[in-house]
Amino acid sequence: MLGVSELFAEDGKIVFPYHSGLFPPETVGKKNILEGYNNASKNFSEVKFPIDEIMPFEDPNIVAVKFNGKLKLKNGPGYYENDYLFIFYFAENGEILEAHEYFNPIDSAKGFGLMDKLCK
Repeated sequence: MLGVSELFAEDGKIVFPYHSGLFPPETVGKKNILEGYNNASKNFSEVKFPIDEIMPFEDPNIVAVKFNGKLKLKNGPGYYENDYLFIFYFAENGEILEAHEYFNPIDSAKGFGLMDKLCK
């Protein structure tokens, strides 16, 4: 994801509609997006995000991407896996203005040992 995060506009943002209180509802600014993905990636020794489907919209500046994430945990047994749907909103110059990241919050809570926070 670091490669994708570098494509954001300086004032771009990621919205997490299913954050479920486990994560912030959004991250604003290219610097914060890069930092967030960089910090998250430190938890994994191997990261795979094979794309299942790319779905263009009628508006050429919007595209949805469906993929699965399989990430090997550095300090835990096994892998963290989740299914994702991103909707990207692009500027005319190709920079990402906004992205909406949909994921299964239950899988996230299980993968990161946060079930107690999800069930409050």
